[in-house]
Amino acid sequence: MALFVAALVVLFVLKVIDVLLLVFLAILLAVYLSAITDWLERRFGMRRWIGLTLTVLVTVAAVISIGALLAPPVVEQTRALIGGLPQTLTNIQNVLARWASQYPVFDQTDLANPSSGAVSGLVGDAVGFLSGSILGYVRSGGTLFIEGASVVVMALYLARQPVLYRDGLISLFSPNRRAIAVRVFNDTAATLRAWVVGQLIAMAVLATLTAIGLLALGVPYWLAFGIFTGLVAVVPFFGSLFSTILPALFMVASGDWLKVLLVLLLGVLVHVIEANVIVPRIMQRKVELPPVLTIASVLVMGTLLGAIGLIVAVPVLCVSMVLVRHILHGEIYGEPGRFKPAVLRPTETWTGVERRKAAVGTQK
Repeated sequence: MALFVAALVVLFVLKVIDVLLLVFLAILLAVYLSAITDWLERRFGMRRWIGLTLTVLVTVAAVISIGALLAPPVVEQTRALIGGLPQTLTNIQNVLARWASQYPVFDQTDLANPSSGAVSGLVGDAVGFLSGSILGYVRSGGTLFIEGASVVVMALYLARQPVLYRDGLISLFSPNRRAIAVRVFNDTAATLRAWVVGQLIAMAVLATLTAIGLLALGVPYWLAFGIFTGLVAVVPFFGSLFSTILPALFMVASGDWLKVLLVLLLGVLVHVIEANVIVPRIMQRKVELPPVLTIASVLVMGTLLGAIGLIVAVPVLCVSMVLVRHILHGEIYGEPGRFKPAVLRPTETWTGVERRKAAVGTQK
């Protein structure tokens, strides 16, 4: 009977996976809105709805301002990049053919043949992969609008009354399990908040440092490459790898191998600074994920859900690690020392009775 129920649950999840994905995206947006709203409440004593309204207005104004400032040059550079792409690919192929013909290992390969189209085929495969992953989400404008609006509305409701929805879920657990449920929810909220805030700041820093570095090196389309680096940083490892190689590949067309090397070193340096200086300070070690597990999570989620799976892979892994720490290690294995119990704030609990039960459970 238990296996039958479990099979039904799995089948239900598979049927509504797209809806669950939208809910998860709404939760991530709500975490961002709640982080700023909570700060306004603590710092200035604002009522929550006022703080949330101010957060939304400031966010929209910031997005519009940044878009108005950066959109024209980015669009111009992107158009120039796409317009000159065929000639750039031809130049890259010619440079690589001259280089490969000088070495016996490569002189009989397609790389040494200027007309082989090896570089064009590689770029075509990459474009085909991206098209297959992304076009499915943007092909239907009406569906995209409805889903986007649903995510925003759900996020606003969640950020407006987070305790209401959290306590509603906690009430589904038996009374003797609500203490652990509170700790799991608190730890999950803290972890997701650390990831969202840290990721946004890291993306901004990466885009800025990359754009400045490429401008200093005289790389064309430096602003477009910088914005691209910031955007793809949401995908661990693969985003960093692609954003480092892409501008260097375009510099191959110039035949200046020293500048190609400098562009690669710039990409490595920027990502090393981001990974070892910026992110640890922002996230305060609340999000510690093994690199191999992170890469595997990106590959699995990308295979299952496409481009959106790449974006949510790390936060899903963060939630999974929280469940492993509290449920598997803390409850099943009886190793509560492997993690710090979440500290319950009086404003986050729902009733006096449940507050005392949760506090007793935490002390145990």
